[in-house]
Amino acid sequence: MNCTIIWNKLSLSEWEEVFRLVSRSNLLQSYAYGQAICALNRQTARWGVIEIAGKRAGIVQILEAGAFKKLFHAVIIDRAPLWFKGYGNAEHFKAFAIALNSEFPRRIGRKRRFIPETQDSNALIKSGFKPINKNTYQTIWLDLRLSDESLLKNLNAKWRNKLRKSQKANLKIEWDDIGQHLPWLLNIYNADKKARGYNGASVKLLIALAKTFIPKKNMLIARALIDNKPVAAILVLNHGSSATYQIGWSSPDGRKTAAHNLLLWDALKILKNKGIKDFDLGGINDESAKGVKKFKENMGGEIVYLAGLYS
Repeated sequence: MNCTIIWNKLSLSEWEEVFRLVSRSNLLQSYAYGQAICALNRQTARWGVIEIAGKRAGIVQILEAGAFKKLFHAVIIDRAPLWFKGYGNAEHFKAFAIALNSEFPRRIGRKRRFIPETQDSNALIKSGFKPINKNTYQTIWLDLRLSDESLLKNLNAKWRNKLRKSQKANLKIEWDDIGQHLPWLLNIYNADKKARGYNGASVKLLIALAKTFIPKKNMLIARALIDNKPVAAILVLNHGSSATYQIGWSSPDGRKTAAHNLLLWDALKILKNKGIKDFDLGGINDESAKGVKKFKENMGGEIVYLAGLYS
């Protein structure tokens, strides 16, 4: 099966138009994310149209860094490719992987990082890629095309009971799409991350993302308050017809009132009203954050397993 990747063929408006057509278009493949990372890490981005048998089949964004006319070269492909309707089966992915490996072959001086948006490790290995570790990537997607009634029904009983508890608490929810509360959230998130020792996006990354997402009102911050005092907060990023739950924070009072449940439930309705169809609840794992994984699982979405990290 013949596959060709045509780079930088589309204008920005054309790229964003086709990006919106992709189901489950993840954050790492969005233009705004690419721009944020390029500014943060002094990298450059390329945007490719994937053609199979001469027909447009999908898209891919890559990040690059190089020195001495790319004698030393790094290429990063995170959670790609993204397929259009009718494409994305095992043969299509294998053809893409072969084309990618052919264009950026393994060589001295080149570092490759590939997190494929597939579970097919055999196709990767046969296409010339090698696993860096045995860990798979996991995330959970919620389908926001469903009615509020169906979303509520899909919640685990304990999660739903906590939601009801939070709805009865004296909580006020406020939304911010202009970054008004971002400095406050970053300060309290960073302190909480250091105190509890969990992994999470760096403050530098979040600031870089704010610069590209806020101008189009695609960074949403929600806070839950009791007597005008914040007790919990979440940050969500919109990209194409999808969105990602990026970070969250909760105080003891927030946990006591299950404020996080109310924030995320409110987020589902806000995102639906904005035309978002798929909600990525963010990476999960079975080792360092079992409680977080269980909390997200109980929202009733689909767990997606990806093959992991390859070079």
